[in-house]
Amino acid sequence: MRSTAKNGAKALVDALERAGVEKIFGYPGGNVIDIFDALSTARFDFVLARHEQGAVHMADGYARALGRPACVIVTSGPGLTNTITGLGTANMDGVPMVLVCGQVPLAQIGTDAFQEADTTGLTRAVSKHNFLVHSADEIPETVAQAFYIATHGKPGPVVIDIPRNCQRETTSAEYPARVALRAYHPEVSATTSQVNRFAKLVNSAKRPVILAGGGVIASDASHDVAALARKAGIPVSTTLMGLGSFDETDPLALGLSGLHGEYAANAAIAQCDLLVALGVRFNDRVTGQTVSKFARRAKIIHVDCDPASINKNVTVDLGITADVKELLMTVDSRIHSAKHDEWLAAINGWRRPRTEGLKPLHKGVIMPQAVVEAVYSATKGRAIVVTDVGQHQLWAAKRFRHTQPRHFISSGGMGAMGFGIPAAIGAALARPGCKIAAFLGDGGAQMTSEELIVAVERKLPIVFLVFRNSSLGLVRQMQTHSFAGRYFATDLTSPDFTLLAKAVGMKGVKVTDPAKLDAAVASAVRFKGPVLLDIEVDRDAEA
Repeated sequence: MRSTAKNGAKALVDALERAGVEKIFGYPGGNVIDIFDALSTARFDFVLARHEQGAVHMADGYARALGRPACVIVTSGPGLTNTITGLGTANMDGVPMVLVCGQVPLAQIGTDAFQEADTTGLTRAVSKHNFLVHSADEIPETVAQAFYIATHGKPGPVVIDIPRNCQRETTSAEYPARVALRAYHPEVSATTSQVNRFAKLVNSAKRPVILAGGGVIASDASHDVAALARKAGIPVSTTLMGLGSFDETDPLALGLSGLHGEYAANAAIAQCDLLVALGVRFNDRVTGQTVSKFARRAKIIHVDCDPASINKNVTVDLGITADVKELLMTVDSRIHSAKHDEWLAAINGWRRPRTEGLKPLHKGVIMPQAVVEAVYSATKGRAIVVTDVGQHQLWAAKRFRHTQPRHFISSGGMGAMGFGIPAAIGAALARPGCKIAAFLGDGGAQMTSEELIVAVERKLPIVFLVFRNSSLGLVRQMQTHSFAGRYFATDLTSPDFTLLAKAVGMKGVKVTDPAKLDAAVASAVRFKGPVLLDIEVDRDAEA
């Protein structure tokens, strides 16, 4: 379809509107100045980050919290290179995103022009796909294809590189009515034979376990997993990315599995005779280093939308490339109602009391686990939990009882420090009616603290909780156990985070007394805008 001519920048903005974009994160620069001129009169809510990495992490948190693709716009050269960590995080965790970056004019590519970068080469390993636009006429269709690829099959980030001359060229091209990619057909359904075998394995199992991953949340299959678990009496463990896919207050919930997971969850997986793995990647955090010992007594069913993940890390008995929700809806009528009382009784014997970790190691010092418990109590478990990466991430994962999908947001596969602050901002913008609890280490908080001012500008209801133990805690913990306590480069001098908060106009409160912790957290949760709690915790506490 053809209509009134416009320049490529305006064609991009119109295409993004047609793609359903409502909010854009980013940072301007010379090679996207034409796009920003077009954005100035568009209906988008543009969120100006303070660093391009922060912009991508904001978009990541937004997409995870909302379940819709996010959009980022940055300039060429350093604008693009600053996004690499954020793109890698989204790519590893399957987060749908479209990143538009500027580029030098086509005629200057390869000349080492000012702020030129090989966007295609740089982003190939950290994106699902990337495009280099060659003319303004390509822009609308490229945008449509980018959003299609980002959201079909395993979700992920897609990059569109637009040379500046293409932004200025005139075009009459319009957004296509439908997208058809000849070489990309990711929608695959289970065969009747696979469905029947799935049901047969479940119905005959005596010690089954469900392992739910991020793919359950991506496919909106949490309700279906719960229906299967309760109908067939199957306990459910989750990966880090799957937290919230199954209500952890349910008696069948085992909690987090893997390297830092719950003892009962790992013991159940080790002893089960059937492992039903739904939307998981079987990475080393779940399987451990010796993959041959993982669930070695069990037959394994693996359902995932990504065919490359089947038999990649763990050899399975039944691999099904399909959408998790679609598969579970199809198989439901074939599953028999069952109870596994002896199996569940054995698992209950492996559970550890939740009081573990709350007993002070040193008199008068706050235990970090108690901080998580205080937030859970003050929010009645309804907060959206966002974490940075480190010990606090694991305490939040295990101590907070996760009951809803898209209420736990963390950098899983990439494990990127600096994720927490901007991702919390993105989540707050996606879910304005929700209180956001951002758990941060004092190391990661220093990596992207410049983004705190965005929370102030937007008056976002975020409680930033900095676990200040004056160390890079998880690395220090590794040095304690694997290197005979030879600590190097893990002692950390941190700023007074309350002053940092106040410098950007945010309320900041220091908490050092365990007796005042609950009241301080409750007050922060009641506060209408953003607030930062600088909490001194025991540096000897371990995750």
